[in-house]
Amino acid sequence: MSPTTPPPGPLDGRRIRAAVVGAGAIARGSHLPALRQLAAEGETEVVAAVDIDANAVRAFCAESGVPNAYTDLDRMLAEQRPDLVTICTPPTLHREQSVAALRAGAWVWCEKPPVPTLADYDAVAAEEGTPDGPFSSIVFQHRFGSGARHVRRLLAGQALGRPLVAHCQTTWYRDAAYYAVPWRGRWQTEGGGPAMGHGIHQMDLLLDLLGPWSEVRAMAGRLVHDVETEDVSTALLRFESGALATVVNSVLSPDEVSRIRVDCERATVELTHLYGHSNADWRLTPAPGVPGDEAAAWADFGTDVPSSHLAQLRELVACMRAGRRPRSSGEDGRTSLELITALYKSAFTDTTVRRGEIGPGDPYYTALHGGAPGWAPATASAEVPA
Repeated sequence: MSPTTPPPGPLDGRRIRAAVVGAGAIARGSHLPALRQLAAEGETEVVAAVDIDANAVRAFCAESGVPNAYTDLDRMLAEQRPDLVTICTPPTLHREQSVAALRAGAWVWCEKPPVPTLADYDAVAAEEGTPDGPFSSIVFQHRFGSGARHVRRLLAGQALGRPLVAHCQTTWYRDAAYYAVPWRGRWQTEGGGPAMGHGIHQMDLLLDLLGPWSEVRAMAGRLVHDVETEDVSTALLRFESGALATVVNSVLSPDEVSRIRVDCERATVELTHLYGHSNADWRLTPAPGVPGDEAAAWADFGTDVPSSHLAQLRELVACMRAGRRPRSSGEDGRTSLELITALYKSAFTDTTVRRGEIGPGDPYYTALHGGAPGWAPATASAEVPA
């Protein structure tokens, strides 16, 4: 590994220097392929990888042709001076690693869940540069691609009329072997149950399509698994527009599906998939009386660009070159975490929770379980202010 690397300098006219933190499955299967594709297009180069397991990071670098392997993030940042750091580690590490990268002048692309709490998110956001970066963005790849872009434009332009009723469903299946892994099902290490770790993608996409939410009423349960967190939750959600939605997040569902449905005045739009979507996964059903040519125009999604890490990374790189805040960062990246925090607070306190009410001084601001009896771990008294 070379300790002498030229300073990054302006991004125009050169490749973006990227480093990968965490050498596990998400880095190998999603981040690295996206970075490789952009490298083939002349946009990026992966200059380093970091993992606390020396053997794992050396193997990762050897297999993928990454030139520099590190076990120390700070050393890598000082020696390699990357422009972009992609974080592929467990959520409990995201705050510290994101802050370190931002302080070193690198943009951050962090896997979901973003961080364990709103307090952590705000601490990361406080380290961002202004006005042109560096910024920290969250991997919410389901927002990206041609299908989501087309439907977002239809809804924003009111082509389908006002959104009225919506349904957001993440009903997946995880067995006992899944939860036998020690860090799963625990607030401290996994960050939450299916609302946080699984359903966050569909909830984030729902918010991206329908705009700000205003209040939530929720329930949560442990129906099967012996875990600290929930294994199922349901919620009723009201948007600022007046639209109402139901939200279901489960790891108890053998017939696995991810689904969003929005009933508007002039059409129903529905997305049904599992872990990613393309144009073919969207369906538009016009209301009676809608002209056929108009409905046909709605159904034209254009060239198919599936939702993917690549689709989001491509937009992020463009924002880096333009010095522009990317989507899924700042307040835009915070919105789904705030909803999930409110969902937990509502479920554990049996109250309606409104957007904006959870802030410093609220126990749910610093821990998603909020210290609630029956939900907080035994050490919660040390984690949550009285």
